[in-house]
Amino acid sequence: MFHCSSGSVCYRINLMNWLFPKTNTPSDSGVRVTLVGIVINVLLLAAKLIAGFLTGSVALVADGIHSGSDMATDLVVLGAIRLGVRKPDASHPYGHGRYETLAGGLLAVTLIVVGLFIAWKAGRALYAHQHSFPGLAVLVVATCSILTKEWIYRKTARVARRVRSTALQANAWHHRSDALSSVAVLLGGVVGLFGWGLADQVAGLLVGLMVVSSGGKTLFNVLHELTEGALSPTQLHTINAAIKQVDQVHGWHQLRTRRVGREIFLDLHVLVDPDLTLLEGHRISMQVEEVLQAACKKPVNVMVHIEPDTPELAAHQKDC
Repeated sequence: MFHCSSGSVCYRINLMNWLFPKTNTPSDSGVRVTLVGIVINVLLLAAKLIAGFLTGSVALVADGIHSGSDMATDLVVLGAIRLGVRKPDASHPYGHGRYETLAGGLLAVTLIVVGLFIAWKAGRALYAHQHSFPGLAVLVVATCSILTKEWIYRKTARVARRVRSTALQANAWHHRSDALSSVAVLLGGVVGLFGWGLADQVAGLLVGLMVVSSGGKTLFNVLHELTEGALSPTQLHTINAAIKQVDQVHGWHQLRTRRVGREIFLDLHVLVDPDLTLLEGHRISMQVEEVLQAACKKPVNVMVHIEPDTPELAAHQKDC
């Protein structure tokens, strides 16, 4: 038990507890994998800049700057995760999940900018016929970068899929973009050993376009969520199949879906026997909520409106 004698000491202790939570929740796994990514990016930043300046490899120095941008986005993701998992309050009754969504959008834009920069730089060097022949040290550093960044990409992407985090998924692709840019450095170095100095520029141009593509896909998903886009057809099929499991549900309509960060929000109208009691209708609505939560395998907020299955109501719905 620490007794703080000053406000600054208390702040440092609280900050450590914030970054390294003691519980084991999905958000904690996202924090841990992001912290591992920060450590890797710091080491790669130092190795690439030192080797790049010592060998005169402009490509490796640029790749080091890319690792530095990865480290900056790791910090953004870290803050977004901790903000996004806060419980709903009066100012945010639907929770704070959009913090992660916004972070994912920021990372997507960063990916696009980085990809365009890589492609522009490589294309400009290719047009100017600038040859580069990096040495063996550059090849070693580039190989280490590829292996470590691909490993942290796979680890981050696995966590992102499990917790359904847009920010983590975008950050995973940022790791892979760094690995791909290191591939360009490696290929340029290997082919340069055989006397062709334009290999680095050609590979860099292709890698830049790949990074732009991945950033564009991520940005599309972010905008789809921010504009209240519905779930995918596959997810909707799963939801419809789950509702059919409730025996006393005669039908349903006005199913609306949206995503807020890691959570799914659903609301629908369920038709039941008009002779049921209020208590029985409530029990059916609870069953619908339970089957939907089990089917989606992630946090789901369900709003069920019970309606009597009568000819008059059916005709009204048909007219609407």
